[in-house]
Amino acid sequence: MISRDQAAKSIESFTNARILVIGDVMLDHFIWGNVRRISPEAPVPVVEVTKEDWYPGGAANVARNISPFTSHVHLMGRVGDDTQAQMLRSLLEEDGVDPNPLLINASVPTISKARVAARQQQIVRVDRETHLALTSSELEDVRSRLRAIAPDLDAVIIEDYGKGFVTQELADVVAEIAAEFSLVVTVDPSPRNPISWRGMTWVKPNRSEAFAAAGIEDRSLTVPPAMNEEILRVGAVLQGKWDAQCILITLGEQGMMLFQRGEEPHHIPTRAREVYDVSGAGDTAIALLTLSLAAGLGATAAADLANHASGIVVGKLGTAQVTPKELLTAFDSY
Repeated sequence: MISRDQAAKSIESFTNARILVIGDVMLDHFIWGNVRRISPEAPVPVVEVTKEDWYPGGAANVARNISPFTSHVHLMGRVGDDTQAQMLRSLLEEDGVDPNPLLINASVPTISKARVAARQQQIVRVDRETHLALTSSELEDVRSRLRAIAPDLDAVIIEDYGKGFVTQELADVVAEIAAEFSLVVTVDPSPRNPISWRGMTWVKPNRSEAFAAAGIEDRSLTVPPAMNEEILRVGAVLQGKWDAQCILITLGEQGMMLFQRGEEPHHIPTRAREVYDVSGAGDTAIALLTLSLAAGLGATAAADLANHASGIVVGKLGTAQVTPKELLTAFDSY
């Protein structure tokens, strides 16, 4: 495990990390309010709005989680030619994320998700999205933009939410250019998108994604993860299927399981003290994992640092960030 002193040195070195996030970008809209009555028009609660917030979501939230640690973070994805795209670009710039690699496609809306909540409970979510696979012309645009920026990068994150931007062809282009420029590539996969991740450095599925990708039923055995034969089999299957250097399976309240090529599986217990909202925890994990790898940390230390960061963000409501100070403070508790 990584020590506090090691964490402090690593966090300091993150300022030099240069990272590009590629994937499905979104705009998150949170509407907070109170419920005092039921609507006379239909049997639904009337929410009296007290606050509204907008945040970068999806792959954009991953970039946002990197930005407190380094000013060298870029975002590539697809947005529409609409007000949501303008707001997203503005929010990214406020957070210190470079939005210039974004592709604009006027035939699709910018993906947005509006969540209405009262008393810290989500009542309804309204999604605006059109699933459209990456076109051949967009793929060539990705290739040229990635090749242009690659000399100034240390790592690339592929964040797949299964919305159409991430395809096998895109993954192959990223793997090809990353190999050419010796870049670390980490992946947060989607179970709805069966992509071969060969050529990637790390793949970080959550539990349900890992079991789905391995084609194994999760019977939720009541044994510690390191003794769970199903989880161990899933890790072995995914190592063979994806041939990545490392597979990191996030297990919620059970922490993480790390599978390294040529090493025994390693369990990392959760660092969360209180859990209010798990949305965005995976985004935080992949962000800090990639920062750690770009800074030269070993596999176990990188996974442990990412685990600490995830333990912080689940204690916050909404799509949250972790700051360097919060992350270092978390190590003081252990």
